[in-house]
Amino acid sequence: MSRIGKKPVQVPAGVTASVDGQKVTAKGPKGELFFVANDEVSVKLEDNAVVVQPLSQSKDARSKWGMSRTMIENILKGVKDGYERKLEINGVGYRASLQGKNLQLALGFSHDVVYQTPEGITIAVPKPTEIIVSGINKQQVGQVAAEIREYRGPEPYKGKGVKYAEERIVRKEGKKK
Repeated sequence: MSRIGKKPVQVPAGVTASVDGQKVTAKGPKGELFFVANDEVSVKLEDNAVVVQPLSQSKDARSKWGMSRTMIENILKGVKDGYERKLEINGVGYRASLQGKNLQLALGFSHDVVYQTPEGITIAVPKPTEIIVSGINKQQVGQVAAEIREYRGPEPYKGKGVKYAEERIVRKEGKKK
């Protein structure tokens, strides 16, 4: 049994949620998002809360039950507060800057890397060594942060590269004489 799926998702204040068949739509101060649930679960709006139930006791239906509830919770939180991911840049000469809406990264290559910011995502560079990716869609924010990190991931010897702010780099010892 899903422990996550059993809990109804409370609709936060300032957010309106509607259920139309398998489609859950949330409108809030930050924007509008929707999620289409799988056919193996039922979605209902009861007492200002979204309730998700599996239609059968098959393993597939029960696995989609918890995932559907989490996705609905993510869109409700996203339209109310939004999501953000912080990245840090370590290394001599490594820096980031904004060029209009595009992110320009100097990461030790012979050329600067220019990252095109997708629709619905905001990138801020408060310091040349810090990048903040924010938006209302949790999956999209995480994907953009991962794509930026992928250009030059942190290496284990000196820790140079782009890393998440909360990430710990396991350092290795260098060569011995």
